[in-house]
Amino acid sequence: MTDQRDRILTREITVTLIPSGDKHTLFAGDSVFIHQVLGGSYTVQTSTGLFRMDGKDADAIGETVAVHTVTAATLADGAPDPAAIWDQLRKVFDPEIPVNIVDLGLVYSMDVSKLDEGGFKVDVAMTLTAPGCGMGPAIAEDAKGKILLVPGVSTADVRITWEPTWNQSMISEEGKMKLGLI
Repeated sequence: MTDQRDRILTREITVTLIPSGDKHTLFAGDSVFIHQVLGGSYTVQTSTGLFRMDGKDADAIGETVAVHTVTAATLADGAPDPAAIWDQLRKVFDPEIPVNIVDLGLVYSMDVSKLDEGGFKVDVAMTLTAPGCGMGPAIAEDAKGKILLVPGVSTADVRITWEPTWNQSMISEEGKMKLGLI
């Protein structure tokens, strides 16, 4: 009997190699093993490596493609609710770590500003656990995509910074518990 996490791809998909961040193609008929499903994306392994697979491709492994909507209300001036933005950031995961980027302490700031032409922009400054992590652009793009789902957000910019340098003391208590650090 095959493990329920072993799957055969039904179509070609583009994935991101972990930890380099390089794009690769997996083909129909390739075998994958699902390591984790967090924040709407999948961490899968093939005979050639470990990859991050977007949730939009879930059908290729026999899973249901989740439709992500945010039903948060906007503030009185039409601005997005900051709590809803933080909730969305808590749905973003490093594919190698089962803790979201907020609880990992990777998000340094989140600011909402009104645009002159109307609408609102969200600026996020975040870091990574290691400067050599090639997954940074993929994680930042995932964060941006989730922020753009919040009502009232017109545009978003997620910037990776290395100051201050991340360390384990920045992990929340909840994150430390999930990682077995306390």
